Amino acid sequence: MTPIAAAKAAMELQIGQEVGVSNWITVDQPMIDQFAETTHDDQWIHIDPERAARETPFGGTIAHGFLTLSLASRFAYDCFDLEPGQVMGINYGFNKLRFLSPVRAGSRLRGRFTLSGVTQRNETDLLRETVLTIEIEGQETPALVADWLGLAVFGATS
Repeated sequence: MTPIAAAKAAMELQIGQEVGVSNWITVDQPMIDQFAETTHDDQWIHIDPERAARETPFGGTIAHGFLTLSLASRFAYDCFDLEPGQVMGINYGFNKLRFLSPVRAGSRLRGRFTLSGVTQRNETDLLRETVLTIEIEGQETPALVADWLGLAVFGATS
């Protein structure tokens, strides 16, 4: 059996199951400020703690939604190793993404992954579909839920 066929068979047995939970990451004000500077998104609800405490229902600043989403890659590194014969993984995008709860500065987040599908696209690529839930420590409602697509790329067999 080729490495890609073996990986596909193993993944198919995991469809519908939780396949990983990442470590916690703290999203603090310096991280939010760096993200604002990098993306040129300096809306005051992210970078002005005093005003955000005064004028929002959040009690302070909140992280950018895209900052929260960008941590998905870090969470995936905690949860997924390369399969035997796999040479790389590539972010392929999202089918659905919803931001459900704001992430207050100082919150801790982690990613939870459930495998929802796997399809062999060609001789070298498996398309892995996972439901990613980014949880906020101590909160029932997650920060976001997304249907995330990733390509597991294997070495050519010919």
